[in-house]
Amino acid sequence: MKITNVLVSQPKPTAEGNPYVLLAEKLKLNLQFKQFIKVEGVSSKEFRAQHINLADFTAVVFTSKIGIDTYFKFAKEVKFAVPEDMLYFCSTEAIALYLQKYITFRKRKIFYGTKNVTEITDVIKKHIDAKVLIVQGDVSPDVLPKFFEKLKMVHKEVVLYKTVSADLADIKDTFEKNQILVFFTPAGIRSLKENFPDWKQGDTKIAAFGESTQDELKKLGYNLDIACPTEENPSMVMALEKYIVANNKKK
Repeated sequence: MKITNVLVSQPKPTAEGNPYVLLAEKLKLNLQFKQFIKVEGVSSKEFRAQHINLADFTAVVFTSKIGIDTYFKFAKEVKFAVPEDMLYFCSTEAIALYLQKYITFRKRKIFYGTKNVTEITDVIKKHIDAKVLIVQGDVSPDVLPKFFEKLKMVHKEVVLYKTVSADLADIKDTFEKNQILVFFTPAGIRSLKENFPDWKQGDTKIAAFGESTQDELKKLGYNLDIACPTEENPSMVMALEKYIVANNKKK
């Protein structure tokens, strides 16, 4: 079967020169983009179950805008007046500037890196006695907790947002036309199962990025056809191109 239709489980790119779009043009593919997952704030019940007292902390770490939204939402809910002298350590300038939605932006208490919080180690060390609350998602890596542990600073993590399955009803009629499905996270695989519980893989090929995604794929009973990153194919685009070219040559 010649491969012409590919579904990539990511939002449709807006930037020019996107590698997937270029691949589609090169191989004359019909490319469909659809985000299989979404991020949403945890419920009040889920927040309370973590037994976090916001007033115990003098600094907060933010790596996402939804983390900021949920933090201030729960602060209001528990009637915690965020003090004027609260310190904020943010992963990027964009995240730091988003704080203006809730507080007056003051450089003396808001610090940020270019990509992550660990870039501002020297600044954080100046506030070594701060009690740090790390706002995270349910699938956040443990980089930040380990970072503050290494600095020997008092810290605690709180999960204020989570990754859940998106509603894929709008692609129900076109989903099975795709000969390759491309996934990047375990949550994306779970979304496939939740949205299409009766779907049988059959001849459809599945590409999965990363060991955790590949493990989830197998765990839920699907076959892995295209794996990356590998030494030969460090990117998904490279892996797809090689597989599709080889397949279509046989047809």
